[in-house]
Parts: sequence; structure tokens; C-alpha cells
Amino acid sequence: MTISYVGIGSVAQHTDTITVAYPAGASAGQLAILQVASGHPSLPQPVTPSGWTLAGSFTGGGGTWGSGTGPRRVTMFVRVLAGADAQPTTSIPSGTSGSVIAGAITLLSRSAGTDWRWVWEAGEDTTSGTAFSAPCSTSATWAPGDFVWLGYSLPSSTTGIPTQGITAAGITFGTTTGRLSSAVATGNGVRIGSASTSVSSGTATVVPTITATLGASTTGVAGAIRIREASSDVNATAQSVFPPRNLVSATGLTGDDIVTVTLYRQVGTTLTAVRAASGIDVTGQSALLRVDAEQPFGISLNYAALLTDMYGTQWTVYSGPITSTVNSDVISDAVRGVGAQVFIEDWPDKKRTRDATTFNINGRLVVQGKKRSSAQATVTVSTDTDDDGEDLQDVLDNATEGTILIRKEVTLPGVDGWLALLDDDERRNWQTPYRLWDLDTVETQPWPDVLEAAGFTLQDIANNFSTLQDIANAFPGTLLDIAQFDFGP
Repeated sequence: MTISYVGIGSVAQHTDTITVAYPAGASAGQLAILQVASGHPSLPQPVTPSGWTLAGSFTGGGGTWGSGTGPRRVTMFVRVLAGADAQPTTSIPSGTSGSVIAGAITLLSRSAGTDWRWVWEAGEDTTSGTAFSAPCSTSATWAPGDFVWLGYSLPSSTTGIPTQGITAAGITFGTTTGRLSSAVATGNGVRIGSASTSVSSGTATVVPTITATLGASTTGVAGAIRIREASSDVNATAQSVFPPRNLVSATGLTGDDIVTVTLYRQVGTTLTAVRAASGIDVTGQSALLRVDAEQPFGISLNYAALLTDMYGTQWTVYSGPITSTVNSDVISDAVRGVGAQVFIEDWPDKKRTRDATTFNINGRLVVQGKKRSSAQATVTVSTDTDDDGEDLQDVLDNATEGTILIRKEVTLPGVDGWLALLDDDERRNWQTPYRLWDLDTVETQPWPDVLEAAGFTLQDIANNFSTLQDIANAFPGTLLDIAQFDFGP
């Protein structure tokens, strides 16, 4: 796993607006960092370019705004390149005497990981001198291999930055390589500087300090982005059971400092939270596993994980496509993990009522009523075999909170959904196993989200292994390996 420096482009400068060119070698999948140094009497944050993400921005350095003195701002935007990316434009308010903005784009590549992850740090040095030291204000996790991009914004454009660096207690950084030190004489001037380094040893959660040796005394601000190859991912695996259900797992969480996870099922552009998988605290956990037993049948879908890290930044990762296929319609109880093969024979209407009273006021009818009710219907289904009939009996007898889930063989809006069971009438013909069932129902909401969908049980493990040692031999990794294993036929 390696993050590599590709190159840095030329500096664009102006009094208020810049369009910045990419360096040579830009290609899809690379991480682009747009570093901006700016100065303005009201210290505004530059506008985020279209398609870019603000990594962080910081202003300071003390003193009074003027030529070669006073506060300046350092800002970094990031973007994962898609290929043929448009040059970004950013700006600060125009029409102000002395204002200045300058920027350059850096490209990084990675050899592994599922994506990019970054954390912003920044600080200021308000004491004029050549030994620049800018303590940052927030803790970050540091580990070997972390790549660090350093950016400086100094009020004195004529001050060089011969050496740059970063320190953190318990962390050893490798050689810091200067990448840019450019004098910008526009307006009141600014010095924009950049450097890169990486963590060679040490693991800790600490506040860093950005340092430098300057060519002449001045103050200023500095920012740093700690960059990693992402380890977090989400995957979906079908279990060999009826009714079909999918194991959805978010993995690699600790490596990306993830503390909260929400898992979604995605059909088209619609996201639906997976049962018992909303805002789950995963602090210190490497993975989160949930069972989805309420997915639509016969169509391709995928899963998404919304990941929140310890710094409050949210990331979204997506699984590959998965399709659940059945040979009939299905009535099931996702919480208990049971279901029955049925065929919807008749569902003629959906009746909705409204509790209302009519008043005759001087010959004019006035109606006062409450909200329209949920739909009520008698749904007729059939089962073809004794086993299917007994399966349906089990679902109806023990339906969690009196609620069942009905789904078509190929999902159909207006049919797929949750029904509260009022009564049922089983009609046998006594010559064949075929039965008709009239189900009196009311459309309702899904089971409470605190109820997890059932997956494989301890009995499934007992049916496949004789001793604890057998289990240990079969699963030498972690408990997640057992949870993701398919114990089906």
C-alpha cells in the first residue's frame, strides 16, 4: 500500500479569481489537491470549485492587514479525478484594494485501497521569526504509511521556505520534500508553499505541529492533509435459504476511523435503510453485519454504507449489484426469518375509510372528518403443497407484532408491502394439497427498526460442526467469518 506524489502544476494568481491548470500526468482515480493561499481585509474563504470538496480552510497569523503583513488564509480542496476533468475556478470577493489569491494543483496516486480518506489540520504562527511553528488544534490518528501534504500561506511574498516539516508526539515522519515555494506579488502579496512527507513509524492519536525554516522573519498560517488509502467497504452476499436474504457487511472500519455506520438498500436512486442498521455506533469495531430479508425480488439492487469518521466527515461506499430470485410470490416474517411460497390469486380492491360527520346547516351539508385510513383488503393467495401450506400456517400463527410482508415474484409497486393481519380463512379442497387462503388485512408500517432480521442461528452451526475445535479449524479468522458463512444447502 503506497501513496505516491505524481506532480504539482503551475501557480495561478490574481486579485480575486483564479482558474488552475492540472499538472501533467492527470488520470482517473488520482487524488487532486487544490491548495489556495489568499489575503483579503475581511478574510473570506475562497469559493469551493464545482465538483470539488473542501478539505479545510484556516486564517490567521496575527498583525494588521497590509502589504507583506497581517493575516493570510490557507485552503485546500480535494477531488478524485474521473478523467478529462475541467480546470477548477475559485475566487474571493472582488473590488478590494490589496486582495490576492493564488493556487496550484497537486496529484497523488495510490496502489491499493478502495478509495481515498483525508483529515485536515491547521495552525498559525503569530510570532515573527525564521523558526516557523504552527500548533494545530485537533487530534488525528497517525499510523505508518500515512501520507501528509503540507501547505503554507505567508504574508511576506519575498520570504523563502527552505525547509518544511511536521511533528507529533510518538510519531516519526520520514524525509520532508519541498514541492513548491512561490512568491506572489499581486496585491498585498502572499507566499504559497507546499511539501510532502509520510509517517515512517509510530501509532497515536495526537495533535500535530506544522513547522518550517524561513528565509526571513515573518508570521503566517499552515495546513496539512493526512491522507490514507481507504480500507472501508460494503459487500452483500446472498444466503442459500428461503425466503432469500442478503448478508450486508461494512468492513475495514477501524482503519478509516469510522465511528458510525448506516446501511442502505439502493434500488435505482432510492435509498432505504436496512433493518436495525441506522446510525450504529461502531467505535473500535472493524465491521458491522446486518441481514436484509425485506429486499424486492427479481430486480438488481445494491447496498450503500454511509460512514461517519471521528472527525465528523461522512463517506459513502457502494456494493456491487445483487438480485434475489424466487419462483413464486412470498409471504414472510423478516424478524423471525421464515416465509412461505404462495401465489396471489385475487386482490380486487383497497378500501380506505374516513371517520367523518355530516352536518346540515341551513340546507348546506358541511363535512368534518379525520385523516383517511390505511387501505384494507381481502387478499386471496394459494399454496400448492402441504409444505407450503404449513409454512404459511407458521408465518400467520407467529407473525411478529401481527405483521406480515408480502412480495411478488418480480417486485410490483402497490403489492409489495407490510400487512397487519386481521383474520384468515383457509379453504381446502380435501382431494389435493392445494389450498386457498383469504387474508383480511390492513396496510401498515414495517416492524420497528430495533428488531433485527434473523440470519443463521446457533442451531445451524450445531448442525454443521461437532466440537468447538471444528469451528475454530473452519474459521481461523474472526467471528465475522462465521456470520458471513453460508450454512444453507
